[in-house]
This record gives sequence, C-alpha cells and structure tokens, in this order.
Amino acid sequence: MAEHKTTSKPASSQEFDLQHSVDRAQDFYTKNKNIILFALVAVVAIIGGTIGYKRFFKEPNEKKAQEAIFAAQNYLAVDSFKLALNGDGNTYGFLQVIDKYSGTKAGNLAKYSAGVCYVKLGEYQKGIDQLKAFSSEDLVLQPLANGLIGDAYMELNKADEAVSYYKKAGASNNDLISPIYLLRAGLALEKSNKPQDAIAVYQEIKQKYPQTNEGREMDKYLARLGVVK
Repeated sequence: MAEHKTTSKPASSQEFDLQHSVDRAQDFYTKNKNIILFALVAVVAIIGGTIGYKRFFKEPNEKKAQEAIFAAQNYLAVDSFKLALNGDGNTYGFLQVIDKYSGTKAGNLAKYSAGVCYVKLGEYQKGIDQLKAFSSEDLVLQPLANGLIGDAYMELNKADEAVSYYKKAGASNNDLISPIYLLRAGLALEKSNKPQDAIAVYQEIKQKYPQTNEGREMDKYLARLGVVK
C-alpha cells in the first residue's frame, strides 16, 4: 500500500520553465499557422435567409481580416512582438485586427496571438485578458491558451489560478498537451505546499498517459513526495 509523506520540496525553476512553455505554444502556431488559419477563417456555408448577410458582408469581412492579420503573424514568427501587437504604421498589428474585425474568426485568432505576445513581453495580466477573450473549439489552440494563462498566473504569483487553468488545459485528453500541463499543475501545487493534491495529479498522469515522457517520469515525482510502491 502506498505511503504518503505530507512535506514536499519546492519545484525548481528549471522544472518550472515559463519560457519553454511559451515557446512550445508559439512554435506550434508558427509551424502550423496556415492550417490553423484555414480552419478558423474558412467561409461558412450560405444557408437560407442569411445569404445576403454572409455573401455581402460577412464573407468579405472574413477575407479582409485574414489579409490584415498576415503581417502581424510574420512579425510574431520572428519574435518582433511589439510590431506584431501594434503594427508598423503600414500594416495592422493584432490589436488593430481585434478592434476592426472583432466579429471575425481571424479577429478571434488575433486575441490568442496577442496573448502570446504580451506573455513573451512580460505583460502577464494583459496576456491573460487577451487569452481569456479567445475562444475556440480547436483541440490544440484552446488548451494551449489555457496553459499560457496558467503560466502567466504563475508569474504573477497566483498559484491557485494557475492550477485551475493548467487543469483546464490538461482536461483536453490530448496525449501531446495534457500531460505537459498536468505536470505543471502538479509542480504549482508542490510550490504551494499542497503535496497531496500534487500526488493526485501525478497519479493521474501516470495512469492516463503512461507512454508519454511525462508519464514515464511520474515515479520520480511521486517518490519525491514519499509515495512508494
């Protein structure tokens, strides 16, 4: 029977690496932005009485929004975060796209990208605000947004809020993303001196994701907290 020890060693800064998490999110977006844009900005089918609205307003607006966001995406890809946010005087940044095309799918995507920029610039609360405003059914982008919110809360020393969003990110049941953010939830709980809660998270990772890198390392984390086989 497992024996639990109620004291824990705080997670090290090396284990809890904000920069690595943000880079993962940005790298995913950068490498897959064409696919993401295609999915988010695809023209909705024209149905019934909405034909006029969609054909003469919504569809052209979506196209304009997609074109407007292009330069900001390029600036994000080369780590020019201020230009990505605010534009360069000739092209829009994410903030202008959000303002001018707030009802479009590209405008919604700009909220996620603006959130990434703010977090990279160390403006964590602004990042949180933008990422919370973003909403998507995408099984990758939405968990990444929740995970970044968790990272930003950790930087603001709000561990409880961070754990909540890490768990939201982990609830996606995505073998790539879920164990990463569940591990971060566990580390945040350790840092908050809540070893029993951390143990529960680590056991969840071990049970649900045994073939992932995180799953294979869970015995180490559990042993550190006094859980032995």
